[in-house]
Amino acid sequence: MLRKLPGDYTREIVSTVPNALVFRPTVVNTPAIVTLVAIVSRAVAGLVRMVWRHPIACLAVATPPALAVLYGWLVAVLVVVSTMTTLVGWWLSHPASFTRWAGLRLRAWWRWMWTYRRHWQPVMVIAGLAAHIGGREYLPRLLKVTRTATADVVCVRMLSGQSVTEWQDRADNLAHGFACVQCRIKLDRPGRISLVFPHRDLLAAPILALSVPRETQVSAVAIGLHEDGSLYRLKLHGTHVLVAGATGAGKGSWLWSAIRGLLPARRAGLVEIWALDPKLMELSYGRDLFDHYAADPSDCADLLAAAVKVIQERAGRFAGVQRNHIPTVHDPFVLVVVDEVAFLTAYQADRKLKERITAALATLTTQGRAVGVGVLAALQDPRKEVLNIRNLFPDKIALRLDEPSQVDLVLGDGARDRGALADQISSSPLIGAGVGYVRLEASPEPVRVRAAYVSDSDIRAMVAEFAGVGEGR
Repeated sequence: MLRKLPGDYTREIVSTVPNALVFRPTVVNTPAIVTLVAIVSRAVAGLVRMVWRHPIACLAVATPPALAVLYGWLVAVLVVVSTMTTLVGWWLSHPASFTRWAGLRLRAWWRWMWTYRRHWQPVMVIAGLAAHIGGREYLPRLLKVTRTATADVVCVRMLSGQSVTEWQDRADNLAHGFACVQCRIKLDRPGRISLVFPHRDLLAAPILALSVPRETQVSAVAIGLHEDGSLYRLKLHGTHVLVAGATGAGKGSWLWSAIRGLLPARRAGLVEIWALDPKLMELSYGRDLFDHYAADPSDCADLLAAAVKVIQERAGRFAGVQRNHIPTVHDPFVLVVVDEVAFLTAYQADRKLKERITAALATLTTQGRAVGVGVLAALQDPRKEVLNIRNLFPDKIALRLDEPSQVDLVLGDGARDRGALADQISSSPLIGAGVGYVRLEASPEPVRVRAAYVSDSDIRAMVAEFAGVGEGR
């Protein structure tokens, strides 16, 4: 039997049971001409988009059939063979330029057609990112696929009402659906995101110590390599940096790479490096490179107090004269390096000494960067009770951590959802040591970086060349 119900559909009662009714929507018959026009329109629009976004690949596919029709199959074969010979010769003679101008574009087109476009609809539906309203299916729009040396970057327009968090929660579904190891989601602008599917990890192998720069670098120094293989520079002047990671995660690589990059500026008198080494292990090996060095907790407290006096003296001179510090020989940039800050703030038995150290660190991190005093601190345990001033460090680096919750403790809420999987970094020294996620004050998006490994022989060479330089200023 039929019953009229409010709305656009006539619903048929298909079964009745006590206290329940089950309805089935009546099928709405669409004229065949309307369906045909819609299919043709979508096909033409998709073809135009494909040609617009992948002109080289489309030209390569369309040219042989066109030549065969116009001039015969022999001409088509000759053109194809000569073109392939030219491309192979280009690839063998200049592989870098071939990859940049042709190889990556062809691979991007192939991945767009064979992987993403072909599986887009089922993956979106199964992952729960599609919507069904009024009998129609709505899918996020696949806009563009770009191939880089390390990853596929898929540009997507989200459905109205979707959030980036929904996509981040389904990152594992997307990685599995497109047969990739990992998927990271990045917000490009409102309504548009990029899905990053890595296919090659350039950070899987250790990086040898970078060459000591010839020019003086104060603001940002070369630390290691970015995920795409480019050189990564870490800002030190005008900020404070906290490096957190479990034992063996490679904190020493970050500290020594920063020190190594500042040595030419220290020789020029533009930088002073003050070292606090309560563990007496990491920094003591190159103690002759530092303008001031302290290991005993009481000596560390005195050194921090001296840094506070530098801040106060400069603040008095800069007041009403300048707002930002410019490194000079008279007012050099002072970098205070603390190897294991928890030894001074949490594990210190002397309560008064601990309070004195904590107060000095709080003063340095709240007032130091405007007058040219920065702090680079390493931490093993990121819990708040271990270091309650960690939020005073604008820039943070998470190396390998033990638990997923520790990622947000170090980098801030939502960092792990944005792709900072520091808890999944390998514990193998060859694979994971020095690998970390950097979250800067100016950008909430975490960046994956691996710091170069500075060996004992590298440190000895640094001491031989730079020890004593700049002392007595």
